[in-house]
Amino acid sequence: MVFFGYMVFSIVLGLLADRYGRWKILLLSFLWAAYFSLLTSFAPSYIWFVFLRAMVGGGVSGHTQGLIIKTEFLPTKYRGYMLPLSQVFWLAGSLLIIGLAWVVNSTISWRWLIRIASIPGILLILVFKFIPESARYNVSTGNMAAALATLQRIAKMNGAVMPEGVLKEPAKERRGRFKDLTHPKYLRTTLQIWIIWLGIAFAYYGVILASAELLERDVVCGSAAPPVQDPGNDSEESHSPCHCRLFGTAAYQTMIISTVGEIALNPLNILSINFLGRRLSLCVTMGCTALFFLLLNICTSSAGVTGFLFMLRALVSANFNTIYIYTAEVYPTTMRALGMGTSGSLCRVGAMVAPFISQVLMSASFTGALCLFSSVCIVCAISAFTLPIETKGRALQVCMTTPGAPVYLNAI
Repeated sequence: MVFFGYMVFSIVLGLLADRYGRWKILLLSFLWAAYFSLLTSFAPSYIWFVFLRAMVGGGVSGHTQGLIIKTEFLPTKYRGYMLPLSQVFWLAGSLLIIGLAWVVNSTISWRWLIRIASIPGILLILVFKFIPESARYNVSTGNMAAALATLQRIAKMNGAVMPEGVLKEPAKERRGRFKDLTHPKYLRTTLQIWIIWLGIAFAYYGVILASAELLERDVVCGSAAPPVQDPGNDSEESHSPCHCRLFGTAAYQTMIISTVGEIALNPLNILSINFLGRRLSLCVTMGCTALFFLLLNICTSSAGVTGFLFMLRALVSANFNTIYIYTAEVYPTTMRALGMGTSGSLCRVGAMVAPFISQVLMSASFTGALCLFSSVCIVCAISAFTLPIETKGRALQVCMTTPGAPVYLNAI
């Protein structure tokens, strides 16, 4: 339900961010997510728990505005280096929640896990006064004074001198319009981006859930013995294909190792993004992801499975790195947040489908599930390779313009 809430509100918040500003929506999303996350820990029933988690997902969907603000401030030559480094903080959060679950779930309860996990988001709200609104956004709305004030404030903080020249006001255009995403100039790009986002999320959450499935079932060569059933227990739960049980120490350790894999290829990913370009880099990593899904079929030891999962987490993380950067770069400022919002919505569709493959289809056909994941990755690799626009070294567009007369914000 977190994914459902994300899917619904991602588009809405993206549209609002293009019309009313990135900073406002980013602050709203943090307040929203923190509030409903805390409420979840007091959920009196399962129905309330599901509803509140969906609302948490709606708030989290607005967090991408932080990436958009960062993208719109970074110079062209640094975007390919600085944006992937954000993955370090994602990794830190992932490791923190696994560690917390390891300690808190077994000693206190899941309610305290949610409460403790909400603390960083609440603390971050206190630093919003130091986060400026995107100068590019202000320029796109014609608010040149606000954009100039932001740049002067940044120059003063850095002890730098403002560059010579003036900010050029672009042609006035309406912002946050769905029809702009399907404009002939962007139609093919939009459709292929949606396919890639859906496929990457499908693979990413497929790896995470498949990891849990492998750990719960001990599906390792030579140890795939069926779980022992209590003959006196003839309940419906005893016949469930889920075989759910609490993770032990070894399971948490394996999850930590595979999660660390998300940062393993980051240096190589940064190099490939900047030298091969966004499209070719994404094509290569998606192709390798497809290969490693197939390699999970190989009869191997527990260490071998952990190694394959480690590489898969590294690859799917690199895929997300690249598509986030590409999507933020390819659209103009007037519809950048909406483009990210619609992509994020399709992304959650893939995330919601993944459990049915990783936990349901995998129970019936382990090989079939892995082949399906691999096939989707191959489709995404082809889509990435054939994307019509390469954004490496390309200045960010401010608005939709007539062919031959692009308007760029070169002063920022």
